This record gives sequence, structure tokens and C-alpha cells, in this order.
Amino acid sequence: MTSVSKVAIVTGAGTGIGKAVTLALLQAGYRVALGGRRIEPLQAVLAQSGMGERGLAIATDVSDPVSVQVLFEKTVQAFGRVDVLFNNAGVGAPAVPLEDLELAHWKNVVDINLTGMFLCLQQAFRVMKAQIPQGGRIINNGSIAATTPRPNSIAYTATKHAVTGLTKAASLDGRKYDIAVGQIDIGNAATDMTQRMSAGIMQANGNVVSEPTMDVNIVGQSVVYMASLPLEANVMFHTVMATKMPFVGRG
Repeated sequence: MTSVSKVAIVTGAGTGIGKAVTLALLQAGYRVALGGRRIEPLQAVLAQSGMGERGLAIATDVSDPVSVQVLFEKTVQAFGRVDVLFNNAGVGAPAVPLEDLELAHWKNVVDINLTGMFLCLQQAFRVMKAQIPQGGRIINNGSIAATTPRPNSIAYTATKHAVTGLTKAASLDGRKYDIAVGQIDIGNAATDMTQRMSAGIMQANGNVVSEPTMDVNIVGQSVVYMASLPLEANVMFHTVMATKMPFVGRG
């Protein structure tokens, strides 16, 4: 168990992977600020944890720079510093042919998955650079889509590929401030968003096939491991996936 002096921020903390990571960090002894668009799911996560006294729910729109700034300001006001950012909030677009994707859907995915992640990175850098002791760790949620697309996923895939660029650039820029930046690429963690995978999901050859999933709590364990390393060490890229899902040699 880590010291309760450690402070983490999790975006997209109210559901799915963000929820699992929040619960794992709280269990590991962190104080956690939960960011998400709707306050009710964040509060429900804290209630479920039984450790709500170490959590802080903050309504946050990661695509809005003012909202992101408030998330970090309130966290520092409550807990004094930020040691870990799990940069997780993300959305997808309708699974339609590329030529039929509406521009509004494209822009929404870019605003949240790419610009939102940048805004959180930027605020984390500002806080971690200024605090004493200096430094911290940022873990970006890249997804399996950061390396390998699914059919009809151009907006999500493009932004997740771009997250890899954010991770590499931020890792380089963070060195001088003792800020370690890494990325976790997750495949088929069982959440509400992945229920359709067991029912069947389109493959590259056009077939619809049921895919295996894994317990989402394994992702929480993985993030806690990445966060637990001393700042002299960094997991730059970590892939955790359902063992039998189509990925290596997909399609």
C-alpha cells in the first residue's frame, strides 16, 4: 500500500476503465480526484469504494480548457499536489463507413480524445513542474487502437494513434521536470462499452465474430503498477489485453 500522501487525478472516472482505475488507486492508498462530465457517476464510484473521504468528485469537460484548469486547481487545493494523472477520458464515433461519418462526430472525438488529453497533459505539467518535490507521472490511455484499427473506426483510431505522439513528445519534454509519461494500450476490457464484443463485432474481413474479454479490474492493477514505480523508471508503453482477442495478426 502506498502512502496516502500520493495524489492522483483520473479523467473519465465515472464509468468503465476510469472507474476501475479509480477504485484500484483508492484501494492502493491514493487520494483521488475524479473528473467526469456528470457528477452523479463520480459520486457513485466514491460511495461504492467505501473510501470516499480520500476522494473528490469534480464535474469536468476535458475539451474545455477552463474546466480542466479547475479540475487541477481544486485537486491541489484539496490535496496539496498531483503525483499521478491517468489521462483516460475518451469517446468514440458511430461505427459507420468512413465516407458517411459526419464532421460533427469527427470533431467531437478529436476534441475529447486528442485536445482533451493535451489540455490535461498541459495542466499536469504546470502543476508537477511547480510543486515541491517536483515531478510526477502521467499515464495516457492509448487503447489497442493506438496501433491497430477496427473497421469503421477512423476518428477513434486517428486520435488514439495521435495519443502515441503525445506520449512520446510529453515524455521527452517532461524529463527536465522529473515528469515520467507513459501509455497503456488496453484491449477488450469488459465494460458496458464492450458488451457488444461478446455478442459479435465486425472483423477486417467483414465477418461478425464474438471476441473474448478480460476483467476490467486487471487494467486497474496495471495502472497501479505503472504508477508505483519510482520516477527514475518509466513504463513507456504497456499493452494489456484479453489473451485470445484478435490483435496480433488481426483480421
